[in-house]
Amino acid sequence: MSTALLTDRYELTMLDAAVREGLADRPAVYEAFSRRLPPGRRFGVLAGQGRLGSLLADVVPGPEELEALRDVVSPETLAWLAADRPAPEVLAYPEGETYAPGSPVLTVATTFGQGLLLETLVLSVLNHDSAVASAAARMVLAAGHRPLLEMGSRRTHEQSAVAAARAAYVAGFSATSNLEAGRRHGVPTVGTSAHAFTLAHATEAEAFAAQVEAQGVGTTLLVDTYDTEQGIRTAVEVAGPDLGAVRLDSGDLHEEVHRARALLDSLGNTRTRIVVTSDLDEHAIAGLAHTQADSYGAGTSVVTGSGAPTAGFVYKLVAIERDGAMVPVAKRSSGKRSLGGRKTAFRTYDDAGRVTGELLLQGGEVPPDGARPLQQPLPPVEDLAAARARCAASLAELPDSARLLEPGTAAWTARLTTEEPS
Repeated sequence: MSTALLTDRYELTMLDAAVREGLADRPAVYEAFSRRLPPGRRFGVLAGQGRLGSLLADVVPGPEELEALRDVVSPETLAWLAADRPAPEVLAYPEGETYAPGSPVLTVATTFGQGLLLETLVLSVLNHDSAVASAAARMVLAAGHRPLLEMGSRRTHEQSAVAAARAAYVAGFSATSNLEAGRRHGVPTVGTSAHAFTLAHATEAEAFAAQVEAQGVGTTLLVDTYDTEQGIRTAVEVAGPDLGAVRLDSGDLHEEVHRARALLDSLGNTRTRIVVTSDLDEHAIAGLAHTQADSYGAGTSVVTGSGAPTAGFVYKLVAIERDGAMVPVAKRSSGKRSLGGRKTAFRTYDDAGRVTGELLLQGGEVPPDGARPLQQPLPPVEDLAAARARCAASLAELPDSARLLEPGTAAWTARLTTEEPS
């Protein structure tokens, strides 16, 4: 299916004018970057490249899309859209990589006209998936070694839910409740029951017995429909000492976890885990660090970027061919300045392997020893395992200042080698 119409109309109106004046086929370079991180954030995590590669491969309009554009552009532009052209060169930071303000997370070397047609799709995917991954990564850092489950499908658009589950998994979540994310992307799925299942039975014991019969004693029983303490006692009576877990979804979670652990232990269920849910975000998860919770489920906050539903990426023309040479171009308006010219990004480190900054090179500049190149060809198909591993490694490289959840400034900023560090 063509993705050609997943775009804004103004891309086509610009293209129409560019075709008429002969600008559309002029070589050009575009870059995607963020001018700033969401307020208080210290780093971002890039996600979506694994989805984006296949979407961009289908961006060429077919007969149906060309027909739909007949009232939008001129016949000359329709003919331009229908013609065969070389695929753009697209470089990007690897999926799961951290980024900072100014990071050229995606570079498109192509023609002016073709570059226009990619903008909306690039930003749609990267802004959504990176917002989710950035929030999820903060939750992963707050959770430490404890597993995180993504369960936000009912809090966002049905297709966004699939992408969000994937992005959260890239950032380090262990599984999702979304079955389509499991089918489409191979994300591990989990799920047991909701309060409705308990309410549908005459007694809590009957509900628990039915679930155990269907899923075995290793299942997770939701114990707070009526009275949590009695729910735990009933769960143990039904499932026995090998009950897999109980889920707590209400009340003062700190106190509820403490009570649940003490009660389970007193009943002989020392191996029964405690899963905590209930509108958790990174701050709530950090607040539970000293309890005996075993894992967390996050929904609304992760799929909405925990208050930052977009990563704020923009896509700008940075160079174009004039009189046979590539010329840097840049926006100069107040508050929205950009850096002209194509840039190559490198990450720098201290002796302990922690990030110290990000250098942007132009022309024939040579990176310093030990600097890691960040840009690579955009993969045509996703590699979820590689993205997940990359994110874990990238989070491990963060300086201590970036790991803090308290509001602060970006831990580093991408800068040209000719600029002084801020």
